[in-house]
Amino acid sequence: MKWLQAWISKRKPWVFENSKLPVWLSKISPIEIGALSFACFVFCRGVLSKTTRRHETIHYHQQIEMLFVFQWLMYGIFWVVGLLRYRNGKKAYYENPFEREAYDNQKKYTYLEKRPLWNWVNYVKG
Repeated sequence: MKWLQAWISKRKPWVFENSKLPVWLSKISPIEIGALSFACFVFCRGVLSKTTRRHETIHYHQQIEMLFVFQWLMYGIFWVVGLLRYRNGKKAYYENPFEREAYDNQKKYTYLEKRPLWNWVNYVKG
């Protein structure tokens, strides 16, 4: 599986800066959305910082390894479980294992090249 890890680590999403999509989605979200990754696209409010680019690229890599749709389904399931557990949409967002991996590693410059496949599993709380 080293070849798959190497292949995924080289993938970069297409970035759309100054997008209104995060602004619109923030109106129905429990958090203020600055950027979001969906399939091979990243949409952000303004100019994407290196840290946020790395964060969203981690999500992109998570989506690739889960064939996109399965990551979206699992993300939603983890969020709903978190919402039931914490009774707080914002906390459910931050406790989502996909977000926990991205936030923990967004400042690590070499993380995308070295990221193990399925690393988000290490962030699932029991």
